[in-house]
Amino acid sequence: MMKPRIILDSKHFEITVTRLCCQLIEVHNDFSETVIMGLQPRGIFLAYRIQKKLNEILKKKNIKCGSLDITFFRDDFRQKELVPNATEIDFIIENKNVVLVDDVLFTGRTIRAGLDAMLAFGRPKDVELLVLIDRRLSRHLPIQAKYVGKTIDSIASEKVKVEWKETDGEDRVTLMGV
Repeated sequence: MMKPRIILDSKHFEITVTRLCCQLIEVHNDFSETVIMGLQPRGIFLAYRIQKKLNEILKKKNIKCGSLDITFFRDDFRQKELVPNATEIDFIIENKNVVLVDDVLFTGRTIRAGLDAMLAFGRPKDVELLVLIDRRLSRHLPIQAKYVGKTIDSIASEKVKVEWKETDGEDRVTLMGV
């Protein structure tokens, strides 16, 4: 059994979120044509954290951010006991730039489900993917993120655990051996 290894401590976690926000601002300016959508259940923590940080940096309060439940769009929906989460989107995505947000990009299957779920709300102009952690060696689908907090190489049996101040008491990312 491998000892857990901290990938991002709370200080580097904050720096990483700020850097991701700066990269978003370079592309999307004032976010007047862009919306942020976090994938349930854990991508929403990153999405709302990014919205809050963008509001601070841009001194705005109207950056649109929502949460998207993908439960019924998953390809393993019938094989697992899955509990649906809430979808909260109170804005139009038609002809908008959408930044899809998740905490960890692993096989790409969650993102594929997110793309399918998102299309039920309209046809965006452009869709980009932002992830905190990219496990690049484990993809099952040809999906890659435009914005990446940290890329790690890990074996399939390892688990990436993302902890959030809001629910876990501390911001931290750990690689756990199995």
